[in-house]
Amino acid sequence: MTPVLPPFSEPITLLGGGETDLETLKEALLLAPRIVAADGGANVARSFGQRPEWVIGDLDSADRQNLADLDPSRVLFVAEQETTDFEKCLMRLSAPFILGLGFTGLRFDHSLSACNALVRHSGSACLLLGRDDVIFHAPPRLALDLAPGTRVSLFPMAEVTGRSLGLRWPIEGLTLAPGGRIGTSNEATGRVEMEFDRAGMLVILPRPALRAAIAALRPA
Repeated sequence: MTPVLPPFSEPITLLGGGETDLETLKEALLLAPRIVAADGGANVARSFGQRPEWVIGDLDSADRQNLADLDPSRVLFVAEQETTDFEKCLMRLSAPFILGLGFTGLRFDHSLSACNALVRHSGSACLLLGRDDVIFHAPPRLALDLAPGTRVSLFPMAEVTGRSLGLRWPIEGLTLAPGGRIGTSNEATGRVEMEFDRAGMLVILPRPALRAAIAALRPA
C-alpha cells in the first residue's frame, strides 16, 4: 500500500533538485507556505536557508548531511524505481494546491518527465512554476481571467478535443494530439473558458498569470 502523508490544510511548495532561484521561491512561499522536498530538493531548500517539513523519494540525490539535520520521521524513503521522485510526492501529498519548483529547466528530459507526471497524477492540483512559465494539467472545465494578449499554449499529452471562448484561435472542431496538431502560442482576448473531452491537456501560461491559474484550479 502507498503510504500517504496526513493532508495539508495549506498549499505546498514542492522543491525538486532542478533549476530555481530565490525570487521564484519567495513568490511561491507567499502563496504556498509549507515546504516539501522531492529527494534532491532537500539540497535546494538548504541552499536557500529553508528546512523542508518532509523529504520524499528514493534518496539517491539528497545530501546525507542535509537529511541528518532533519527529524528522521519526516524523511520518507520510497525504494521503488517505477516512478520519479516527483511522482512519489504527488502520490502521497494532499493539499489545496501544490507549486512545483525545480522540475523544469536544466535537463529537458526531466522537464518532459514532470509534464508526464502532471497527466498521470491529474488528481493533484499541481502547477509547475519555472523562470518564465506556469504549467498545469487542465481539468475538464477551466476558466482563466487573463488580460487580452496573454499567451495561452495548449500542449496535448493524449488525443484531446475541446471547446473554447476567449481564445484568438478557437479550438472547437480540432483534434489536438502529441505527434499531431498542437495549440502552442494561442492568445487570450480576455477571460478564457475551455472544456476538454478527456484528460491529457497541459496549459502553459506566462509566469505573471500564476495567480489566475491557481484561481482556475480552485473554483469558488
